[in-house]
Amino acid sequence: MTEEYVISLARQSLLLTLFLASPMLVLGLAVGVAISVFQAVTQIHEMTLTFIPKILAVVGALIVFLPWMISLIVGYTTELFESIPGLVS
Repeated sequence: MTEEYVISLARQSLLLTLFLASPMLVLGLAVGVAISVFQAVTQIHEMTLTFIPKILAVVGALIVFLPWMISLIVGYTTELFESIPGLVS
């Protein structure tokens, strides 16, 4: 196992983590900004008002993007397991 392979493996795993987390984070951010604008316009400054819509948005994004996320994880894991025999030289 070379140093380049380890760096490549770490890079792939970090990119996969970023791809898996991004739909939920982006949707949570968009809902949070929308709620903040709503609170600024209506001058309702209730701290708990943002939690339920954010949670629902993240759960909705998880439900919608779950098949895509599973296919990414399965593809990465399959590629990782298939590369094991090449490492044993």
